[in-house]
Amino acid sequence: MNKSVITTGKTIEEAIEKAVAELGVSRENVQIEVLERPKSGFLGIGSAPAKVQVSYETSRADKAAAFLEGLLKRMNSNATPVIEVGEEGLLDIHLEGDNLGMLIGRRGETLNAIQHITNYVVNHGEEERVRVVVDIENYRQKREESLQKLAEKTAAKVMKYRRNIALEPMNAYERHVIHAALQSYKDVSTFSSGAEPRRCVVISYTPNGERPAPKQSQGSNRQPRSFNGRGNREGSRPPREHRETPTQQVAQKRKSLEVREFGVSHSDEE
Repeated sequence: MNKSVITTGKTIEEAIEKAVAELGVSRENVQIEVLERPKSGFLGIGSAPAKVQVSYETSRADKAAAFLEGLLKRMNSNATPVIEVGEEGLLDIHLEGDNLGMLIGRRGETLNAIQHITNYVVNHGEEERVRVVVDIENYRQKREESLQKLAEKTAAKVMKYRRNIALEPMNAYERHVIHAALQSYKDVSTFSSGAEPRRCVVISYTPNGERPAPKQSQGSNRQPRSFNGRGNREGSRPPREHRETPTQQVAQKRKSLEVREFGVSHSDEE
């Protein structure tokens, strides 16, 4: 990204010095284009100053600094970004100042949002992406240590009670910390569940590293029902055409009473 200014002066050198001072960079890092040479005129009539355009290529760190300074000002914060360029162009940014709690937010939500937006601004329009990390008072390291302790404590509960436990929703980086903290555990495994922004890590009890067999659907253990010769399930009501009428039911009850009381069946009478 190029940043440039146009300045004027009585001489070309004076115009260049003004431009360099305005940009806040050294003269060795700028490109100079003379737009107009100075004119002295006659007795001061028709004179004109020199005009130059001075530009320089802004780095990713410059882009990050300019964006964060404007963002923090809009957030009514007096914090200032301190940027270090690490390996492979990593931008390690620390925000320094007073009342930094508001920039961290609940469980780092505000800080994560600042980092996400800064990442986008720095890499927008660039062919190769660089990683941007924004931190305040080593919050990320402290949070990572806290997550590792949470993972180990929860894993102990999972092994003790032999049941799965789902943690609170976390962003992708924090879920990665949990997965990494428990990857060497023998009797537990981890997986992510749910959709963003409610996606969370589930710590599962898996003795000997084996995942539990999937649960059968409800009713899968029921025995198949048998059918009688008429195509009906055993114990079910017969079709309407085979049902007895109320008169036939009374007669049948009467025959049953005769059998119990007198030992006489309908076949004996015949």
